[in-house]
Amino acid sequence: MPDYYRMTPITEVEGRRLPLSNLEKVLYPATGFTKGELLHYYATTAGSLLAHLYNRPVSFLRFPDGPAGQRFFAKNVPPGTPAWVKTAEVPRSAGVSRQILVQDLATLMWAANLVTEFHTPQWQADAPGQADRLVFDLDPGAPADVVQCCEVAVWLRERLAADGLHSYAKTSGSKGLHLLVPLTPTPSPQVSAYAKALAQEAEAELPRLVVHRMTRSLRPGKVFVDHSQNSAAKTTAAPYTLRARPEPTVSTPVTWEEVESCAHADDLVFLADDIAPRLLRYGDLLGPLINLNRAGRLPS
Repeated sequence: MPDYYRMTPITEVEGRRLPLSNLEKVLYPATGFTKGELLHYYATTAGSLLAHLYNRPVSFLRFPDGPAGQRFFAKNVPPGTPAWVKTAEVPRSAGVSRQILVQDLATLMWAANLVTEFHTPQWQADAPGQADRLVFDLDPGAPADVVQCCEVAVWLRERLAADGLHSYAKTSGSKGLHLLVPLTPTPSPQVSAYAKALAQEAEAELPRLVVHRMTRSLRPGKVFVDHSQNSAAKTTAAPYTLRARPEPTVSTPVTWEEVESCAHADDLVFLADDIAPRLLRYGDLLGPLINLNRAGRLPS
């Protein structure tokens, strides 16, 4: 037996034997949050997280030495991936590649052991380029913060409602806010065009608050309404993923009441330990993104 397996704890998850390494390693020095706690977080939120990862090719942002260490974004199936981990073919401009599908608890824990953020596209593996959700990434430019993001989110919610679309919010787990809309499957270019038009409309209506272009010089004090993640080639941080930030922040679904009442930058900061109590209180606030019971159609 290789020395690695003699030194590494082995656990069994759904009949799969998984080596789990460096459980005492501190990943988030600001709070002392360890690799073992990261794995515990993903295990205890698996029911909700897996529902949002299911059937979507997953990209990993890996940070094995914590947020202050090296980070790298991985889309292709990593070397050493167990044969039982499911994968999917994903079309790209340069051809077809394969990506991981996180379909079960064993795969989730294997991937979490690599120390990852989970990112997914707006479409499912069996319908690439057919988006079943629309997303806006509201990114504040200092001195603007999540408070201003919430103002913009409320405006976008009302504007989307005028087109018969229901929207739901989550924190990015970083500085801003994500707004998500369940859709009946729609070609990604059509979703991208609609999202860009709304971002431009938001800037026209709220010129002192919103910018729809990525140009850095335009963004100080404003909220960048990033519509680009609706491109079939782009991904967004999944609900309930931990983020590579100084503290173990989580991309957390929030209520519209929380968005409307946000008055301080830390009002919508949620750490790993906050998520289980929120799930007990609210359930999965992004459930409509999964069962599509409120999926809408873009206006003609």
